[in-house]
Amino acid sequence: MKLSPKALGIASAVLWGGAILLSGIANLLWPPYAAEFLKLASSIYPGFHASRTFTDVLVGTGYAVLDGGAGGVVLAWLYNIVAPRTA
Repeated sequence: MKLSPKALGIASAVLWGGAILLSGIANLLWPPYAAEFLKLASSIYPGFHASRTFTDVLVGTGYAVLDGGAGGVVLAWLYNIVAPRTA
């Protein structure tokens, strides 16, 4: 069975982008919530700062969508290479 790189890329982008978006919005509503998680994300993504502004939440979400999508495509590509050789 082969994985679709496009489908896994889209699913990963939605999942990781949604995680950053929901964590960021929750942090805006309840300041201590996910603060350490957002600080970790801000150390990875160069333009994202955990400064509790809606603009920063959108920037972090954009980075996460791109990162998650690329990661999903690479994962599917590697799986499609390795899986037939291990069967």
